[in-house]
Amino acid sequence: MDIKILGTGCAKCKTLEQLTRDVVAKNNIDATITKVDDIVEIMKYNIMTTPALVIDGKVITKGRIPSAEEIKELLTK
Repeated sequence: MDIKILGTGCAKCKTLEQLTRDVVAKNNIDATITKVDDIVEIMKYNIMTTPALVIDGKVITKGRIPSAEEIKELLTK
């Protein structure tokens, strides 16, 4: 599984990245997590608000920080 956290480095972006890393580690999910902070790269995903969570190339959430439980559900379904 390929997970990308899209964000320019704001507090919400950092929180989403850490939360996602914690969920992946606690649940032994086989995933690669990449933090994307290049605005040109972020714009390729056609989002207007960050942070955004991208799983296997698909934008799952944007503009908010999902709960740890929601992230777990998104990664294990």
